Amino acid sequence: MESAMHQELITASILNEIIMSSPNVHTFYADAVLFDMVCIFFHWYSKSNSASALQDGTLTDSIAAVEAAWGKVAKDIGQDPAYVIAATHGKRAIDNLSQFKPHIKAHEMDDEVQNFENTILFFADAYNMHGPGSQPISPATSPFLNSPLSSGCATPDLSISPSSSAPSSRASSFVSPRRPSFASRLNSMLTMSVVPEASVYGQGPQFEDSIMEEDQQDVVMFEANQKKHILEAWQQEATSVDRSVRILPGVKRMISSIPEGRYAVATSGAKTYAYGCMTRVGITPPKITITADDKRLKAGKPAPDPFLLAASELGFSAKNCVVFEDSPSGIRAGVASGATVIAVCTSHERRQIENAGAHFLVDNMEKVKCESCADGRLKFTVQL
Repeated sequence: MESAMHQELITASILNEIIMSSPNVHTFYADAVLFDMVCIFFHWYSKSNSASALQDGTLTDSIAAVEAAWGKVAKDIGQDPAYVIAATHGKRAIDNLSQFKPHIKAHEMDDEVQNFENTILFFADAYNMHGPGSQPISPATSPFLNSPLSSGCATPDLSISPSSSAPSSRASSFVSPRRPSFASRLNSMLTMSVVPEASVYGQGPQFEDSIMEEDQQDVVMFEANQKKHILEAWQQEATSVDRSVRILPGVKRMISSIPEGRYAVATSGAKTYAYGCMTRVGITPPKITITADDKRLKAGKPAPDPFLLAASELGFSAKNCVVFEDSPSGIRAGVASGATVIAVCTSHERRQIENAGAHFLVDNMEKVKCESCADGRLKFTVQL
């Protein structure tokens, strides 16, 4: 009886005990927090475009990579990318793939979802790993140092005789009537045992000989081209745009203000994508992280199942939790679970989600403050 009364009091404190300290500031209490994973990431800025894209989710922003991945799916099946992207946001990949690729057999779906989410992460990492964002490779760290090219095993024409193994002097470089071929110069650069000191400190090697400096630049270009040639066409395109995953405003402060064991993540992303995104922005996935591939789920958002399961795993009723969401389907899922829903305008314009049923609508998580109370409850202050 007492626990039931306590439950009613807590619920009342959330739904009815809203204290208005000013017309635009609301305070209420809850037991725990349920995050949509994608509510965590910072807005993406395309280096090829002066306009910033909308933020993706409540914790992290991976919208550029996610949209690129769904755009690839659309092209693969001959559909309009804009239509596919709009239709898939906030829903599980398994549901979206079932809709747009109905030929996928049930026993193949888990692998298809993982492959799709690996595609998202490739789009997120491509610019910095394979494109302009990657650091130039110095001879000291070149992957070609132990390759057949450097050893001469597979390319006898590039092998160096003992008499010519040492780098030639500046004077001798002017004596030669003909400049060595690029292949010979490449091999000489890759087999150098001494690396200019400046390269150790990330400034790039400094050469007294202008020809050697040009040779080093040729090596860097050669290695970059070698990398590029092994990528498929869509992967090469992916390297041209920075789609890195970033953390959204206010997220670190919010997470650090919530005691351990009092928050969980419930996301429409499967484990590969969810854990990949969180770790990329320095967030340790909480112990209770409900992903789309969790076999305990009967349905994904807009059904309330993910939030109900997350709250149950934390040991609380969803009615006494706060849900942070960004998408119409996620907001509806949170409302259906009975939680107090705070919607953030990070992936949609305000007009697109203002009628989805959220109790509060804010620009981002910087507008919300969480404090621990002496009675164990969490106090939330929302600035509209």
